Amino acid sequence: MIVLKALVLGIVEGITEFLPISSTGHLIVASQLVNYPESARATFEIFIQLGAILAVVWLYFASLTDLVRRAPSDSQAAGLLGKVALAFVPAAGVGFLFHHAIEEHLFSPTVVAITLIVGGVVIIAVERRTWHFDVHAIEGTGWMHAFWVGVSQVLSLIPGMSRAGATIIGGMLAGMDRPTSTQFSFYLSIPTLFAASLYSLFKARHELAGSDALPLAVGFVTSFVAALIVVRAFIGFVRSHDFTGFGYYRIAAGLVILAFFR
Repeated sequence: MIVLKALVLGIVEGITEFLPISSTGHLIVASQLVNYPESARATFEIFIQLGAILAVVWLYFASLTDLVRRAPSDSQAAGLLGKVALAFVPAAGVGFLFHHAIEEHLFSPTVVAITLIVGGVVIIAVERRTWHFDVHAIEGTGWMHAFWVGVSQVLSLIPGMSRAGATIIGGMLAGMDRPTSTQFSFYLSIPTLFAASLYSLFKARHELAGSDALPLAVGFVTSFVAALIVVRAFIGFVRSHDFTGFGYYRIAAGLVILAFFR
């Protein structure tokens, strides 16, 4: 049963991590529904998150290695790496300082439901605007664009808000078109999620046990495969669609969670 639960949660993580619908929120609810052992839950969630991150690294490996290779002699490439680093700082600092307080007070289905609904309303409202974007390629991202994406990412520390949703919508509000904002969000996810996962893994290192190897492996691989499929599809989706549907999904999901867990 533990392997089946790991399979289910791995799929949930892989599907939701890079969509604007909150992987943390879905995992809080899904973990309670499948009753994954609470003592092993935190460590397991680290491994499935690492699997999802690996999918983004896999998909963008050629672009990322080219960016790093060009950085010493190409100011645009070096600038983009610097802008991703800048966007990383705000949430990293706030998360480091308030991680325990956030987990203690905000990790509940009720908070997830409320933030899903609020985020859904925001997405719908944003998508009803008439847009005039000034950035249409990722290497055209400016320092202020990166700064505002980084500030937006702080909101994702609240369960249910969605890191992808906050950073993509934040990028759009700053003037980046959807595909560019989405790609920047994916690039930013690599240092952000790796840092968060490795920090959490270091804290949980004494809780690792050989008996957990199979569910951890199943969750990791399942999350990687699911994220690989979803991210590929999502990259194509944002070229010709807006996020209004995700907004309505968030509102519906939030209402269902409120009704189920009240």
